[in-house]
Amino acid sequence: MFTLSGFADEISPDLETQFQVLKDLGLRYVELRSVWDQNILSIDDAGIAKIQDALQKYDIRVSAIGSPIGKIKIDDPFEPHLRAFRRALELAERLGCRYIRLFSFYVPEGEADAYRGQVMERMRALLEEARGHDVVLLHENERHIYGDIPRRCRDLLQTLDSPQLRMTFDPANFIMCGVRPYSEAYPLVQEYVEYLHIKDGLLDDKRIVPAGQGDGEIRPLLRDLNARGWKGFLSLEPHLSQAGEFRGFSGPELFGVAVNALRVVLQELDIQAD
Repeated sequence: MFTLSGFADEISPDLETQFQVLKDLGLRYVELRSVWDQNILSIDDAGIAKIQDALQKYDIRVSAIGSPIGKIKIDDPFEPHLRAFRRALELAERLGCRYIRLFSFYVPEGEADAYRGQVMERMRALLEEARGHDVVLLHENERHIYGDIPRRCRDLLQTLDSPQLRMTFDPANFIMCGVRPYSEAYPLVQEYVEYLHIKDGLLDDKRIVPAGQGDGEIRPLLRDLNARGWKGFLSLEPHLSQAGEFRGFSGPELFGVAVNALRVVLQELDIQAD
């Protein structure tokens, strides 16, 4: 059984609007990235309390903290980032969430392999901070970071070799790197995939499209996972109106289009999703 979730900040910056639309669309989980145009790690305790109240009001749970950890340059100061990560750990516990999304640092174009040692050192430091916490860190493949292509994603996960480090597999982000997600990326990382971001894309013009309407190989990917008895979150990150470095936007209507597109694909494949 797959479970649907999504980035509700793609619907609206307003908390109540985010959760009402999720509820109207039948989604019971949210991947928290931002509210009130503030990143989740920047929201103070009073704001987190409001989010907790809204989660209870709308009967919604948190599938992952969609943090920006690892979205700094590899030579940017690390200690302030480590403090932000400690806040992510705290929020995961407060919000009853097991997953924290992160990245493996921006590296100079064409020089990623030269920065491998520094990337591993910083990722190990994050894992050390996470030790003793009931969380799994989900590395997302993102363009221009160390782990943007399949080979380096596998290198990262295999080298660090921790049950607390797994992968959020994002098909469209592989498309943006010119990689076919299922036929080229998935075989290298399938044993580490614990969470999916659902957005699709076109290889020729690098445009984001609804699930199943691009080159993201969403159908064979979901079919394979289902055949293996995989149980995890399909988190909608549509980016159908705007795609930015730290967040995207779709609006309520296009977010609904994205949800319905995914449900059509699941129905075609005869896959159950909650």
